[in-house]
Amino acid sequence: MKKLVVAIGLMTLAGTALAAGKPCEELKSEIAAKLDAKGVSGYSLEIVDKGAAAGGKVVGSCEGGTKEIVYKRG
Repeated sequence: MKKLVVAIGLMTLAGTALAAGKPCEELKSEIAAKLDAKGVSGYSLEIVDKGAAAGGKVVGSCEGGTKEIVYKRG
């Protein structure tokens, strides 16, 4: 059940986090704050080049769509 709640939360974040023109660090901080507010722990967020999301779930796009923010469970 907890994984379902996290998955739904991430999908919600992904919908709101696709703001194309936002700086990556700012967007990463916003996503982290939302995850922390939902009580999610043991995760990492990483900024990678678009298409390089090996082993994680893309939860945001930034810097004009050239970079992605990847969520990984720790």
